[in-house]
Amino acid sequence: MWQRSVCVGLLALALGYLCLLSPELFPSALRHLSASLLGGLSGASSLEARMVAAWQAAIVRPARAWARVAVGVNACVDVVLSGVRLLEALGLEPGDGRNHLVLNSQQDLKEAFAHFMERGAAAERFFSDAESFQHIARAASEHPGAQLYVGGNAALIGQKLATNPDLKILLCGPVGPKLHELLDDNVVVPPESMQERDEFHLILEYQAGEEWGQVRAPNANRFIFSHDLSNGALNMLEVFVSSLDEFQPDLVVLSGLHMMEGQSKEMRHRRLLEAVASISDIPTDIPIHLELASMTDQDFMSNIVHQQVLPLVNSIGLNEQELLFLTQSASGPHASLPTWSGVPDVGMVSDILFWLLKEHGKAAQRASDLTRVHFHTLAYHILATVDGYWGNQVAAVAAGARAAGIQACATETIDTSKVFLKAPLEFVTSQLEAPAKVSLNPDEPVVRWHREGISFHFTPVLVCKDPVRTVGLGDAISAEGLLYSEAYPQ
Repeated sequence: MWQRSVCVGLLALALGYLCLLSPELFPSALRHLSASLLGGLSGASSLEARMVAAWQAAIVRPARAWARVAVGVNACVDVVLSGVRLLEALGLEPGDGRNHLVLNSQQDLKEAFAHFMERGAAAERFFSDAESFQHIARAASEHPGAQLYVGGNAALIGQKLATNPDLKILLCGPVGPKLHELLDDNVVVPPESMQERDEFHLILEYQAGEEWGQVRAPNANRFIFSHDLSNGALNMLEVFVSSLDEFQPDLVVLSGLHMMEGQSKEMRHRRLLEAVASISDIPTDIPIHLELASMTDQDFMSNIVHQQVLPLVNSIGLNEQELLFLTQSASGPHASLPTWSGVPDVGMVSDILFWLLKEHGKAAQRASDLTRVHFHTLAYHILATVDGYWGNQVAAVAAGARAAGIQACATETIDTSKVFLKAPLEFVTSQLEAPAKVSLNPDEPVVRWHREGISFHFTPVLVCKDPVRTVGLGDAISAEGLLYSEAYPQ
């Protein structure tokens, strides 16, 4: 900042001498130097500002907007606090990280948190010991830095959509008294969906550069765990589906399948079959969006992809961890990649999205309704759609990216001084086929390309430098993308 002040001072001094020596040159010189100075001063933030202006112009309402949206079936109260502070309060010492598919003890919690914090990756785990979990949950909720929020993917999406006064929202899930108090007045909860006790999820956040022992987080993210039996059994799914006849929604948003991972394999298999039967009862003229979340069981994910849920839904939303796990579970492209290194490669992501819609999406020879995938990662978003089924996707992907920058920084609009561009300025659209090379233009930040009847819409995200809250960011992104999407009548 001081460099700019020096420049301004020197320019003012030069203009003063010019005025004394050649008064007739002063007006034209002043105009020229002022233009140069203003251009230089605005150039530092012009990239972000130009992107925001381009998004604003691109984000237009669809011709046929939703009026009634039904959302289910996972809901809870999120207890959000610093992960490091909670582990310190529990008396847990820093140590080596290790991934655990299920948490059975505080030691497992400590190791899993360190494992994902070191990678800056989001994760969600089931805590199997009810008594130990209650002890941890009590310590978390009583911690001075703890905050309570609406939680659960379905409830978060419903809460986000409810901020639009033109929408009526139905939410089905295990809604206890505290959650009901936190929900927007625009959210309708059926009486059958209410229960006496809330389900609590613990959200352990960490900031970019935060350290715990030898572990240093490369970026801000969160680690989620719970001992959630109501959501884990999808107790409210049948209530949800039976409520649709009276509510008559234009769109159904479904989430919570990942919560079943805490069940035994037998219970999970039986419940998944029941879930498929219930989802099949939803009228086919109502689009269904499925929001995925962190999973660890490849067989379970494979069932969802191949013959169970995915063919029944029209749209899915997921992040980079879920996309990679999905292709690994179903032997898709780049399945040998163990983990993403830094920002996920755009060409690889594009290949997986193409495979997902080409091999598992809607086609004449295949009984599948899947035609849309909304992929979101920290640095960019991609919306991939089968041609002829969805409209207004330029606005949808731009709105999702804008929502990420606003919610992470907790501002009403994007403050360009609080965000930065992390997406690659150049990338290729595939790592398997003959690719197109793309150079990002901040004045046209939504990039489009086609591949065998599938359209891709890419846009960068302006990443918050000091995020206030990362929980529910993916849900807010998917909700905003859906809000601006239009499903064509078939």
